[in-house]
Amino acid sequence: MTTTRSPISTRGPARRRADMAVLGGVRPPLAALPVLLALVAGLTVFAIGSDAERGVPEAVLSSQQHIAEDGAVALQGAVDESVSDLRAAAADFGGSRPVPADATLTRLDRPSRKWRGTAVVDLATGRLLAAQGEAVPLGKVSLRGLPANPPPRLVRDDSGITRLLVFATLSQGGRPELLVASQSLKPPGISVGRNHTLEVVDRDGATLVSAGPGSGTDRARALAATAAREARSKGPSDTAAGGFDGPSGSLVGAADGSARTAVGYAGVARAPAAKESPSSALGLTVVTTVRTRSQGAGTGDLRLALVAAAVLLALAAGVTAALHLVLQRPLLRLRREARRLASGDLSVPVRVSRFGEPSRIGAALEALRRQLGGGGGTSQETVAQPPAGRRASPGTGEGRRRLGLRTVLAVCAFALLAWPASMLLTLGSTWPHPAGVVPRLISDDQRERTETTADRVRRGINDGYEDLARLATVIDASRPEQTRRTLDSSLEQHGRYRSLYVVDGAGEILARAGDEPRTPKRDRVRPGVEQTNTSGTEPVLAAVAAQPVKGAPTRSGRRYVVGEFKVQYLAGILSRPGLGSVWLVDAGHRVIASNKGFVAFGRVSDGRLRARLAALRTTRGSAELLLGWRDPAVAAVAPFNDKPGVANALGWKVASIRPVFWIGLPEYEAQRRIMLVGLLGVTAGAFCLGWLYLVVVRPLREVAKGAQALAGGDRRTVLYPRYHDEVGSLARSLELIRQRLPRTDAPPAPGSPDGAPATSASTSPSGPGPRS
Repeated sequence: MTTTRSPISTRGPARRRADMAVLGGVRPPLAALPVLLALVAGLTVFAIGSDAERGVPEAVLSSQQHIAEDGAVALQGAVDESVSDLRAAAADFGGSRPVPADATLTRLDRPSRKWRGTAVVDLATGRLLAAQGEAVPLGKVSLRGLPANPPPRLVRDDSGITRLLVFATLSQGGRPELLVASQSLKPPGISVGRNHTLEVVDRDGATLVSAGPGSGTDRARALAATAAREARSKGPSDTAAGGFDGPSGSLVGAADGSARTAVGYAGVARAPAAKESPSSALGLTVVTTVRTRSQGAGTGDLRLALVAAAVLLALAAGVTAALHLVLQRPLLRLRREARRLASGDLSVPVRVSRFGEPSRIGAALEALRRQLGGGGGTSQETVAQPPAGRRASPGTGEGRRRLGLRTVLAVCAFALLAWPASMLLTLGSTWPHPAGVVPRLISDDQRERTETTADRVRRGINDGYEDLARLATVIDASRPEQTRRTLDSSLEQHGRYRSLYVVDGAGEILARAGDEPRTPKRDRVRPGVEQTNTSGTEPVLAAVAAQPVKGAPTRSGRRYVVGEFKVQYLAGILSRPGLGSVWLVDAGHRVIASNKGFVAFGRVSDGRLRARLAALRTTRGSAELLLGWRDPAVAAVAPFNDKPGVANALGWKVASIRPVFWIGLPEYEAQRRIMLVGLLGVTAGAFCLGWLYLVVVRPLREVAKGAQALAGGDRRTVLYPRYHDEVGSLARSLELIRQRLPRTDAPPAPGSPDGAPATSASTSPSGPGPRS
């Protein structure tokens, strides 16, 4: 006779396993649900009931900080460029053959007239060898024991004016000399609004230069000194994120009636991980200040917060009570009834629930009780009886399924989802109109910063062309090896080029450094700056400088130095914190570079910004608040203006756009808090209900199918418990009951007619005796 082995036995150890402690189950998720929702309700009171902002909006403060960072970057670039230019000139002048000091200063002043005064000093004796222009205040600096290429210094001359002294070691014929250049310290060359004050202070808080309304007043000096102390107190770990590698921050001045002063500051310094900058040792700090209106009333709504929290607590209590009545209590009762039947206690009928899977399992247990007690006839006749008012399906013993526990979970999820949905409806009804929320100062700052970015790109291109013009004066194309070394040195010194090469009058390359050239031959002999392609995988911007020659040589006898700019260099200039998405476009509004991911020569992604690009017809930048139902934004467009330089011929523009929802305005901060608590409520409810479905409801549905099949006569299917919880305990008890039931589906006995069922004479080892 064939028997089916079960992983659960009715003797000793198996019975002890059936009584093992319940792990997990229905209790933890039902306990977690009200606790999590109560925490969300408390967070709702705190987030919505408290004021999001008072005083000066965070958007204004962060804007001033970013303007100060732009000024620090511009000032740092100007000082570092002066140092690198002087050192490069000193390296070009050096050689085995000495050159008179006067001739050296004349050659230094020829390419550009940026220096107010220059001098050559003999390092061995400290004697002044030559001087040109304004008197250099050498008496303010000790020239003894200076290292090679000393860092720049700030000194005050006899009239009290601050001068920037730049040094470079000059080696001619083995005689050590020092090349010194004097320059005025100017405010950073950035665009600021008419109401902004821009100041440069030293490490002691003393104002060196300033510009704008209110500069030079005691209030401005006090705020600048405070900002300098704040910048000095910040360590390397406090450097600002988003592209600025020095200490920066913002302050709020004392209230003056309905107005307050917003202060932004940024130190001219390099983080330890960055490349060393000559200007870092100067200890300069750029400070910007602007007067703005105080933020009066707060944006919190305590009444709305209390109502929302009370509704959420009521929903949590109602859902928890419903799940306890419909799911937890019936499940625990079924577990007790199944264990009672598995232990052999058949005296009391099983109490059948009125709903869902507990009802189906209870009816099956009652049928199994009658079968175990011998009062139900054969197992084919004693099918599971449905509860009162429910009709059984013929032949299966399974009542028609209508509503189950999945429906209960769906209703609970809908009830919990109604709360965040109402929060979002409240959010939509109170959504602030951008025109009445965004201060005019924000739009003005966006325009000024975009103009500053465009000016930095323009200056970078112009400086690159000037480097090539200087390089063209020192290279000798008749010496290819020396020319190649010079090109390699310049390519390493300046990170803006992808390739440098020298060509003849026909565009043929004579010497090259860097990547493979991509500029066509006809464009290699056109002095100036030119965009050489309008399609392809990478934009090509080439600067060409003609080598000066004496007389009137033929075209084939001329030499040209060509430099191709890196797209990464242009994109790096566009990467400014707090400016949003920035694009550099050409005259046809094709994308050349961007601080975000971009496709070369593609279109600007925002259609409203494309319309602004097409509508701009002036050389000045413009800014506008772009309205939209989903994403209102502040946008600005700035063309390369009409300042001197070869880059103006490109006709390029810089466009930026910044969503107003994320710029730190108190009204939008309140909306973000409402969205946060709504999402937290959805997350808590979905987590707990999903936990219940996966751990309790879905396994319980499988146990209900097994129980109905067992009551309907299936004695072969083994009921395996999945987890050590209430549903697993129920499955173990059903398996013990299956082993106690007689086998009604055994194969025909030997010698019986084909097809005639054999009388079941076998029982489970611990079950009752055979039945007819």
